Amino acid sequence: MNLNIDAKKDMTYDAIVVGSGISGGWAAKELAQKGLKVLMLERGRDVKHIEGYPTATNNPWDFPHRGRVTAMAAEEYWANMRTGYTANEEWRHMFENDKENPYLEKEGRKVDWIRGYHVGGRSLMWGRQSYRWNEEDFMANAKENIGVDWPIRYKDLEPWYTYVEGFVGVSGNKDGLDVLPDGNFLPGMDLNCVEKEVKKRVEKQFGKRTVTIGRTAHLTQPKQLHYDLGRAACQYRNQCMRGCPYGAYFSTQSATLPAAMKTGKLTLRPDSIVSEVIYDEQKGKATGVRVIDQNTKQVREYFARIIFLNASAFPSTGILMNSKSRRFPNGMGNQSDQLGRNIMDHHLAAGASGSYEGMEDQYYYGRRANGVYVPRYRNWAGDKRDYVRGFGYQGGAGRSGWNRGNGMDGFGADFKDSLTMPGPWSMGLGGFGEMIANPDNRFTLSDEKDKWGLPVYLFDAAYGENEHKMRKDMMNDAAEMLEAAGCKNVTTYNDTNKNPGIGIHEMGTARMGKDPKTSVLNAHNQLHEVKNVFNTDGACMVSSSCVNPSLTYMALTARAADFAVKEMKRGNL
Repeated sequence: MNLNIDAKKDMTYDAIVVGSGISGGWAAKELAQKGLKVLMLERGRDVKHIEGYPTATNNPWDFPHRGRVTAMAAEEYWANMRTGYTANEEWRHMFENDKENPYLEKEGRKVDWIRGYHVGGRSLMWGRQSYRWNEEDFMANAKENIGVDWPIRYKDLEPWYTYVEGFVGVSGNKDGLDVLPDGNFLPGMDLNCVEKEVKKRVEKQFGKRTVTIGRTAHLTQPKQLHYDLGRAACQYRNQCMRGCPYGAYFSTQSATLPAAMKTGKLTLRPDSIVSEVIYDEQKGKATGVRVIDQNTKQVREYFARIIFLNASAFPSTGILMNSKSRRFPNGMGNQSDQLGRNIMDHHLAAGASGSYEGMEDQYYYGRRANGVYVPRYRNWAGDKRDYVRGFGYQGGAGRSGWNRGNGMDGFGADFKDSLTMPGPWSMGLGGFGEMIANPDNRFTLSDEKDKWGLPVYLFDAAYGENEHKMRKDMMNDAAEMLEAAGCKNVTTYNDTNKNPGIGIHEMGTARMGKDPKTSVLNAHNQLHEVKNVFNTDGACMVSSSCVNPSLTYMALTARAADFAVKEMKRGNL
């Protein structure tokens, strides 16, 4: 008996964090820094900072196939291929093999689910665009009677936005716009000469449209707190998808994990697939999690007073769905029947591009890992369309390089010399539109099992009429602005064959809300029905806005961790 007691004690912590990506890293850091003994569980392999980025400094000729996608890789990474994040040799090791980790889709209602099962998760591959939501984003559902109302407002998150921006190191300009609130920024990156001209002309012709530099989680002028973690300034290499050995962009490996490890309070266990949360019927709370070793398939249990589910939207929800008990026969905290529902993402692949004549005597510094941003202006400040919500644009200008010679006619010394000089300028704008919450966009647990004996997810989701109406403006407005800016040969695109998930901003499936009958989580990201279980990743989102969501996940996580520790000290958890 004593051996069993000692064994359980060794498996017991103050807090368990499931997942090591952007929100999981923040949960581990915040809880450990507040004095809790924390266990962070990651289903995938360990990836060490710097040494875990094997292709980070490779030259093009260092890759056997010059970075191209092999026929075998295209077959095994089929979901990645659908989104355009091709499974090439430069960063294929960062993405998950879809053949080995299958999921199912309803015919005609598909989801592109892009995964990174390793320590750091998709914090190693994210686009790093970091924007605050605005006040209207938290009120739009209630005003338009869509879904449920957010249980919080912008003022509840504002101090937490400021807090996380300071630690992350977000570079950007303060533009003074209600639609895109300013933040705690490092100096913004520079627009190049063509982008400056486009900005001037667009803002002159369209008074309510702004062209600014993207707000991105790259250190432009690191502060001491960044240097203390071993981080350095961005080197303008634009090889971010391979992993950044300089720690210039924010990731779990470069920032939250070393900060948490410094406390001596964090234990990290990779290769640990959480199958379910353990519920104690008598205590009326969760007591721990059940884990499958991904290599040996050995099952073990870990215990804690509080549990943060941060495995990303679908896995966090899937764990709750699989956590069945007499109290929760349809999944933990699912008396509202909202688990798995309201899948959202940002719809994209609609916009325009064109060439720009002139400025052949000008170039730009390095390979800036960032672009321009045009904040939302539709259905804003008096504008009214035949759809609700809006979109922003990401894009930029650049000059083509030597690879423009691929497929061109020509040979010999003169042809080669011509390719050593920069090619012509071009400019593009691609829209990122808000997707409306719809309970029929969902996933469920199928009867099919994966190699660990866990249910395979079955997706059933598609864009709606509102998204398709919005996409026409996303395409046409982009062309309108480029033409007004002086671009030539402007061409438009609107790829209607894309699916939810292409933005890799999956949200919803365990939404926050005021009423336990219509939502899963409360205003503090606690399960309404199991107060010591928290979720602060994309699953908790009630609506999707049109800006990249990761900064909001970070702010929600820091806020919830602060609340959880205070509640523990009060004896409420």
